[in-house]
Amino acid sequence: MVDKPKRPGGRSARVRAAVHQAVTELAAERGYGAFTIGDVAARAQVADTSIYRRWGSLEALSADVALDWLTTSSPMPDTGSLRDDLRAYAAGVAREVSGPSGLAVLRLVIALAASGEPGIAARERFIAERGGQLQQLLDRATARGEPAPSTLDIVDHVLAPLYVRVLFGLGPLTPEYVDDLVERLLKA
Repeated sequence: MVDKPKRPGGRSARVRAAVHQAVTELAAERGYGAFTIGDVAARAQVADTSIYRRWGSLEALSADVALDWLTTSSPMPDTGSLRDDLRAYAAGVAREVSGPSGLAVLRLVIALAASGEPGIAARERFIAERGGQLQQLLDRATARGEPAPSTLDIVDHVLAPLYVRVLFGLGPLTPEYVDDLVERLLKA
């Protein structure tokens, strides 16, 4: 028997998009743990069996939503210089996490981490994906001969302050603030 090639797009892509949107909306409205796969299915207008068949659990689905958001909302820029790459990246992260979906997804990742083993695994996948993306940016800088900070330095000096400000409502993420984070990182 020959496997049929998967069609890009089509019903599967529409279902995935509707389910992801439903999770993001429910996380924003209620918080993680205050909705079920049945709630997601109803909001997305799909059968809950479709969700169980594809993702298996709410934790796995939530991790997929977070990873998809991460990889599509804040792509790694390639401007030709580390400073400009980091500034563009940080500006993109600031823009995305300041929006309603960004805050919901950040809260989702935090809640997953506190939900036990499946959530910890989801958090680890999220961190590994973000780390891999950042490492590609740093590898390009190193290949150009630019001194590059570590991935953890970017997390500590750029991402963590952005996330904390958004999570705790500590003020707007102005372009000046975001650029200052990058400058402090590069001086450290």
